[in-house]
Amino acid sequence: MRPPLVELRGIVKTFPGVVANAGIDLAIGPGEVVALLGENGAGKSTLMSVLAGLYRPDAGTILLEGTPVEFRSPRDAIDAGIGMVHQHFRLIDAFTVTENILLGWHTPRFRLNTRAEADRVEQMAFRHGLGVDANARVWQLSVGERQRVEILKMLYRDARVLILDEPTAVLTPQEVDLLFAAIRRIVGQARAVFFISHKLDEVLAIADRIVVLRGGRVVGTARPSEVTPRALARMMVGHEVDAGPRPAGEPGAGVLALDGVRALGDRGHLALQVDHFEVRAGEIAGIAGVAGNGQRELAEVIAGLRPTTGGRLLLDRQDIAPLTPRARWARGIAYIPEDRVGEGLIPSFSITENAALRDYASPPLSRGPFFSRREARAKAVAIIERFQVRAPDADVQVRTLSGGNQQRLLVGRETAATPRVLVAMHATRGLDVDATAAVHKIFLDLRAAGVAIVLISESLDELFALSDRVVVMHRGRVVGERPARTATREEIGLMMAGGSAA
Repeated sequence: MRPPLVELRGIVKTFPGVVANAGIDLAIGPGEVVALLGENGAGKSTLMSVLAGLYRPDAGTILLEGTPVEFRSPRDAIDAGIGMVHQHFRLIDAFTVTENILLGWHTPRFRLNTRAEADRVEQMAFRHGLGVDANARVWQLSVGERQRVEILKMLYRDARVLILDEPTAVLTPQEVDLLFAAIRRIVGQARAVFFISHKLDEVLAIADRIVVLRGGRVVGTARPSEVTPRALARMMVGHEVDAGPRPAGEPGAGVLALDGVRALGDRGHLALQVDHFEVRAGEIAGIAGVAGNGQRELAEVIAGLRPTTGGRLLLDRQDIAPLTPRARWARGIAYIPEDRVGEGLIPSFSITENAALRDYASPPLSRGPFFSRREARAKAVAIIERFQVRAPDADVQVRTLSGGNQQRLLVGRETAATPRVLVAMHATRGLDVDATAAVHKIFLDLRAAGVAIVLISESLDELFALSDRVVVMHRGRVVGERPARTATREEIGLMMAGGSAA
């Protein structure tokens, strides 16, 4: 009998205070897609990082087609035919697609013919259904196209086993369909794919076999035809998952309004043109739209991170457009950014230091020029307990936390004081079902407390489940809205594409 392409036996990996992998056995064969499911911090990414040569296991064995191997670096793993596409892309924006693919590789060794290599990249992209312009600069590409470049980079290196870490977290539904078609082509060439995800419907659609991890151990395996999403969720978290009932109640008075607001994008073009948009107390206004249609600019304008070139931004009928982000926060505007690590948290800081970033200069954290670390730590501990941040203590660096626990910390810091307005952008992206349910409950509780919430998400299911209204943006404009209870995917999708649902 032919051995698997890759087999992991008894893999153990620990970090200070955390056992990430506790003796995991796992195998994958040619032509197979194996999905790894589990809560944030269950050990999925750590296990795959061991296979990709990023970490060295404390115990256990890696076998390639039955032969034990030892990877001392990612280069060793790549040379052995194992490539990992990370959730956060590792590309140089100023370089072309071809230059990024060739960067760091040992062929061609002596003479580089960029035109010939670009042709080779384009042929490879066509063969695998990963259409991309080989001569385009990376900064010109959409998120989905950048991901294709990362996959092509691994295929160019002749990877036989691809590891895709949260590959759909930043993709539109259309891009997900293209990715799944490409994965099927890839495994059809006697390659194999490890697919790490939290999205149960996508796992059931693409996987040949599902492996569930919890607490660093394999707690179950299943074929998609043998299991339901509810059963998978229960297996992942060890209990039934329920976000709680949807609270009733009519929204109150208007809290935040944009009138004639204009703002430029990063490249100097007019990216936001909102004639009128309002959100009321005790209301969740869900913002739908294909990525890049002004959602980020809208969030940054409200938070004070992007200046306006015209119009009025009203909080309780007072124009706050001239105010700084700190001044807006002091008036009750909280912001959960799209990039939790790049914008929301400082990875090298401790949980305590990150918890104090917003109000370190205000009582009780500070009195005059004196900062109280004791009060800051007490605040951090309160956030950890209330928002169920899983961490050994409040003094560990945020970089050691899983993505879900980083997000719980960020949401906790921004909402602990019950703001007047919360702007949340992709707040559950990359989170497991339990963490997603916890964040959803926080939002529902805030709405019940009278907070006005602007919820920006690429998941229509999430917007329909939480929002009172679904507001659609296209090319920087608000092009329509529907009550969430009566809206359909078809009419919202039509407006997202620039059509009319009237």
